[in-house]
Amino acid sequence: MLANPKVASKHRTFVDAVTKAMLTIIPSEIPVAKLHHYLLGAVGPRPIAFASTVDPEGNDNLAPFSFFNVFSANPPIMIFSPARSGRTNETKDTYNNVKVVPEVVINVVNYDIVHQMSLASSPFESGVSEFDKAGFTAVDSDLIRPKRVAESPVQFECKVIEVKELGDQGGAGNLVICEVLRIHISEAVLDENGAIDQHKIDLVSRMGGNWYCRADENSMFEIMKPITTVGIGFDQLPDDIRSSSTLTGNDLGQLAGIEELPNETDVNEYKLIELSDLFISLEYTPSELERELHQRAKELLKENKLDEAWMTLLAFNNG
Repeated sequence: MLANPKVASKHRTFVDAVTKAMLTIIPSEIPVAKLHHYLLGAVGPRPIAFASTVDPEGNDNLAPFSFFNVFSANPPIMIFSPARSGRTNETKDTYNNVKVVPEVVINVVNYDIVHQMSLASSPFESGVSEFDKAGFTAVDSDLIRPKRVAESPVQFECKVIEVKELGDQGGAGNLVICEVLRIHISEAVLDENGAIDQHKIDLVSRMGGNWYCRADENSMFEIMKPITTVGIGFDQLPDDIRSSSTLTGNDLGQLAGIEELPNETDVNEYKLIELSDLFISLEYTPSELERELHQRAKELLKENKLDEAWMTLLAFNNG
């Protein structure tokens, strides 16, 4: 409930602006190709399953799919979807293969192999090895028939436990539900604790159209997950902070994640040491002082300095 009139007015203005600016689409009323464009343009970045399979004659096939993710750790389950062609309604070789030989290696794609992976997505004839066409090194798996991609930093040997067809028309997905039997990880992507280093692995993912995303230091940021902590929540934010014209909803969400507010003694000490010059210079212009404090808090939040941001904000009405 938004009791404060200023907060309520800001909320109404935001809702009205968002509503007016939205394009509303009914999926059944637009062409599948256009729907496909919207889905892939909005849902991303998507991880890539570089799937290696074999046909009944033992011919290798290698193809990337961005309808993919991991869904369980116990048992370890991954699902990817080689969808029917939206143009021809034909099924992929990968789908045809796993229906007969229910095994697959899901190879992880990083930046070092992204162009080769893209080349492997070309519509080569059935029976042609994408390992050869894209210049990959095929390595025997330990437990299953499909080969592994030696250049991939992580390779999952999987058995296919179910293939769930979602339709029989162009664009329909086919969920290939896989249980991971064995994992092979390059030591080059491990940190000193034996965990996968998110900087070293240098993963890539799919966006819409021809676009990809690279998960490197320029695109990654860290947020501590509230697994064991409970933040105070939006509803406990002071009204003057919730109605701020400087702080965004995302900023407020970060502020609301604190478990408890800094105490008055800490705020006064921080105000004396870090903010005294600002309070002196803007002593007679409280509205400007408040805006400057909110801007400083915003910058502190960008640096993940949550306590300092809170003390900066609370200093305005403290003492």
